[in-house]
Amino acid sequence: MQPWALISPASRGIGLHLARHLLQNTKLPIVTTARKDLDQAKELILDGLHDVDQKRLNVLKLDVLGMQSFLFPCKPLSPFTTLMPTLTDENTIQDAASACSDLFPKKENYLHISYAIPGILFPEKSPQQIDHDDALLTFRTNTLGPMMMLKHFSPFLPRKSTQLAEDPSLPKSAVWATMSARVGSITDNQLGGWYSYRASKAAVNQVTKTFDNHLRTASGDKAIAISLHPGTVKTEFSKEFWSGVKEGKLFSPEFSAEKLYEVVVGRTLDDRGNCYDWKGEQVPP
Repeated sequence: MQPWALISPASRGIGLHLARHLLQNTKLPIVTTARKDLDQAKELILDGLHDVDQKRLNVLKLDVLGMQSFLFPCKPLSPFTTLMPTLTDENTIQDAASACSDLFPKKENYLHISYAIPGILFPEKSPQQIDHDDALLTFRTNTLGPMMMLKHFSPFLPRKSTQLAEDPSLPKSAVWATMSARVGSITDNQLGGWYSYRASKAAVNQVTKTFDNHLRTASGDKAIAISLHPGTVKTEFSKEFWSGVKEGKLFSPEFSAEKLYEVVVGRTLDDRGNCYDWKGEQVPP
């Protein structure tokens, strides 16, 4: 059985550099997603990677803007929005999964590493700043989006009978990783604020635990689910908060991608269903 990887989205930021890192540090064929300009996305991922077989990289088009414009025609997107390709549009997720079935027939291939990394944030410092449409979009993108992804892509994960590839560059079990955040921890919440973002990420951790319970039955020890906290990464998503980050705690996307890869590769069966930060330390629920 041949393993492959999924990173969605990967047109910029952490996702782009995760794709580059996996291309350089594994032998996996990789599926990435971009909302538009597929050729440009592929060019950015491959830029400078002269020793990488370009045929290993597949970029699928997944467009979320049509659905967002339909839902909220009068509201501009937040400056903190990192568009998550199609994660509010189940039909396009299904189409992407169908394309992967053609690329990687299940009888011969299985999904070994998956990063579902949505990102949308509307900062709310007080209850009065909570906007209904913004909050709904936050949950649709950060929580419902990954749920719909695992619905359509979980069949690609190994079953109990799957013979996994033995490769030191890969985790021993297949890993489904969803982007969470430390602010999604209820135990760790000492500051408040960011109501919808915190709640959507806490929900991600619940989805992760629930999905991992499913994998215990469907995949046994062949696949696990975890959540990830990348720290504060120097992307457009976090730009307004750069000045408030302690020295040495504002990470480049390249550094973040390297650490999130190490976290995934280092997981064991004892780690399943939990959330881990960029250092590999568990974030309390």
